[in-house]
Amino acid sequence: MAMRASWSMPALGAIPASSAMRWPKLIYSEWEPTRDTVHLWTQIVGKTRLMLEPLQNHWWNVTFYVTPLGLSTSPMLCNGRTFEIEFDFLSHALRIRMNDGQVRVVPLYARSVADFYGEYMSALQSLGIDISINRTPQEFDDRTPFDEDEHHASYDKDYVENFRKILIQSDRILKQFRAEFIGKSSPVHFFWGSFDLAVTRFSGQRAPDVQNRNKIDREAYSHEVSSFGFWPGDRRYPEAAFYAYAAPAPAGFADMTVQPQAARWNPQFGEFILNYNDVRASKSPESDVLAFCQSTYEAAARLGKWDRALLERQIDI
Repeated sequence: MAMRASWSMPALGAIPASSAMRWPKLIYSEWEPTRDTVHLWTQIVGKTRLMLEPLQNHWWNVTFYVTPLGLSTSPMLCNGRTFEIEFDFLSHALRIRMNDGQVRVVPLYARSVADFYGEYMSALQSLGIDISINRTPQEFDDRTPFDEDEHHASYDKDYVENFRKILIQSDRILKQFRAEFIGKSSPVHFFWGSFDLAVTRFSGQRAPDVQNRNKIDREAYSHEVSSFGFWPGDRRYPEAAFYAYAAPAPAGFADMTVQPQAARWNPQFGEFILNYNDVRASKSPESDVLAFCQSTYEAAARLGKWDRALLERQIDI
């Protein structure tokens, strides 16, 4: 996803009781240490998938998927055997499940990244999965290798459970939004590098080459896209938010009026932002998120001259 700009806390009214159940609080300052620790844990598991899975377009081979319990790699293959790794954010355990029935469990609690890394790698080796990964974090402001990181060691169970609930709600809505598009579209998936849940629509046209673009972005943005997602924030933008951007952004995109009214253009990072707290405070959170996705897509598609008659579902089935 595109990165974030300067931040200010919006004024909030009372959160409707029904919304509070489905959209729990996620106050960045209260769970920042936990967020960072869990982010780094997901990178360790994500880099396992990166090592084992063949490259798919736009790095779709490395992502996680939302489950009722948390996040999963989906099945992976190693030495002729299939296995899956899931972060269970309800019972707070990482489970490694093999196709022969073997299971290893790595507990999730207030433990350092180095401690988690050591037990996780030992669990893999005990199952005959002997791999090495790049131990340096990606897209993270602390580059301490995983096996040396003793300072990220927080785990607030309540906030992790809140994060799980938000992922489930966001996954459901983004899948609903994805269903109306019959052109090329990504799955709804979780990127452990940028730590966000995303879905991306494609115009079908190649994007212009950008000089000096790194290999990750070169693969990710090889074609014109309109992308949407949920992101829990980081130190550059310490607030959870839904986001939408186009790459390349067509002329005039930043000046378009989008829905809902709380959505704003972020000029520093070139994307529209809908703060999570505004969604929580809304009388119709789901409708607001769908309106945000649809209106930003329409702005990108219209200005970018996408062939919408070809790409969008025209009849009900």
